[in-house]
Amino acid sequence: MASHRRPKQPSRTRRVTVLTATAAAAVALTTQGAQAEPKASKKEVKEKVDKLYEEAEGATEKYNGAKEKQNKLEKEVANLQDSVARGQDDLNDMRNGLGSMATAQYRTGGVDPSVQLFLSSDPDSYLDKASTLDQLSSKQAEALKKIQTKQRNLAQQRQEAADKLKDLADTRKELGEKKKGIQAKLSKARGLLNKLTAGDRARLAAEQARADRASASRVDLGSDASASQRAAAALSAAKSKIGSPYVWGATGPSSFDCSGLTSWAYKQAGVSLPRTSQAQAGAGTQIGRGALAPGDLVIFYGDQHHIGFYAGNGQILHAPKPGAGVRYESINNMPFQFGVRIG
Repeated sequence: MASHRRPKQPSRTRRVTVLTATAAAAVALTTQGAQAEPKASKKEVKEKVDKLYEEAEGATEKYNGAKEKQNKLEKEVANLQDSVARGQDDLNDMRNGLGSMATAQYRTGGVDPSVQLFLSSDPDSYLDKASTLDQLSSKQAEALKKIQTKQRNLAQQRQEAADKLKDLADTRKELGEKKKGIQAKLSKARGLLNKLTAGDRARLAAEQARADRASASRVDLGSDASASQRAAAALSAAKSKIGSPYVWGATGPSSFDCSGLTSWAYKQAGVSLPRTSQAQAGAGTQIGRGALAPGDLVIFYGDQHHIGFYAGNGQILHAPKPGAGVRYESINNMPFQFGVRIG
């Protein structure tokens, strides 16, 4: 009879050896997979980052538009609420006046007028009182009409305020979503930059610093004699901010986004411009590239999400992007759309 022996179990040493070999193979495969993934070059990362910055700037201008709408709505709602409160006070005064008149009429109208006339020791005096009663009734009717009109007006104002409050709530929600979108793009850009080696990051920073320094040392802008007085004043104000950092949503005086710089600079010249680049694109007379003079606004990209000043000799002065300061650049660096001359 064959013996039924229990199969011999592998020794602990052998099990450890097998597990170690398996783990080593897994690490090797993982390493090979990681090595197989091509590493982005500094140039590729810069292109991706610049694209993200461009998208973030487009989103920023939409954010600026929503922010401006929010500010406008907040003022309109506050004015309406103040008007409703004042109207309610007026309505209360009208009602009190009407009540006083009704009380007076009741007190004098308790006896039938014909009986009062018959009993009166002084008919002439009574007739004077009766005439006053008629006037009182007429005033009462007029007061009622005024109250009804005031009530209708107040109801309309309350409805308008309610509609604007809803619009304001929707706008605030939109603002929050746009802010998250901008921050996500900027965060992604930072993540890409952090994947570069320390040396590559240092070289990119040095390139940015050189571009800022080149702008700080005045470029050849030619003559600005053709600029209008206000345009020249606005451009001069913008020049005083060379080197100020780009910050999305900022309108100065220490940091700016693109439309924040142009609106701030023109404000120093006594001209009020809309907040966004798209709105500023329609704030003056549209002109072609050949007609540009220093101080004119210059619109870039098909969706008009970037704006700057024409500075002369093919140069623009603008707040370019995150990580860069206000500086001069060639007008050819971005897709030109048209110029805008502020009257």
